[in-house]
Amino acid sequence: MLSFTHQHRDLKSAILDWWPIFLGLLILYVPTFYDLANGMWSKEEQAHGPIILMLSLWLMYRKWMEMINKSEGKSTAYFGWIVFSVALVLYIIGRSQQILVFEMGSFIWILAAVILIKRGYIALKVMWFPLFFLLFMIPLPGQVVSLLTMPMKMAVSFVAEHILFWANYPIARNGVILQIGQYQLLVADACAGLQTLLTLEALGLFYLNLVHHTSVLRNVTLAILIIPMALD
Repeated sequence: MLSFTHQHRDLKSAILDWWPIFLGLLILYVPTFYDLANGMWSKEEQAHGPIILMLSLWLMYRKWMEMINKSEGKSTAYFGWIVFSVALVLYIIGRSQQILVFEMGSFIWILAAVILIKRGYIALKVMWFPLFFLLFMIPLPGQVVSLLTMPMKMAVSFVAEHILFWANYPIARNGVILQIGQYQLLVADACAGLQTLLTLEALGLFYLNLVHHTSVLRNVTLAILIIPMALD
């Protein structure tokens, strides 16, 4: 009972100490998340975004008292303010120019900067996974998607060409474009499949973090095995 009361008092004290920061984050990012909820997150391929955000915030809450207890009086304000300045520039550019990668990425950097300023490197070490997990919330730029999916598109078009050739169809291929008689087929981007893969990988890593198995080899093996399972 005394332990619970002490923990409750520590949590209340932390909230009183951090509420101006929470208010500032809300002022900055509520418009961002509102736009996402009415735009990108309303589409099927990005519907995992709010789930990732909620899970990350829950992980931070779960590790909050551990961070407070391990990092008492060990702030790193100088480096933290540098990170904060860079993050704020990213936010301004991203918000004004509608560059989502910058705008959403700045959220992670600002959180990291605030933790460094208030509690230091040890606190950031405690919170590293929730911050890393937020990366899965950021949509990949179109150029990155094209770069990642191009080998898959080439492989699909190559296999399709040979199967149709063996079936005696008059087929020719130019890159990812298939020509069958007077018909022309283009292998589409695998954007939805790539996003599904990233979502399943994120949920798998979330599970591994919750289980918190001590074997690094086991965790790495399971994280890698999630990829072929997601492709199945």
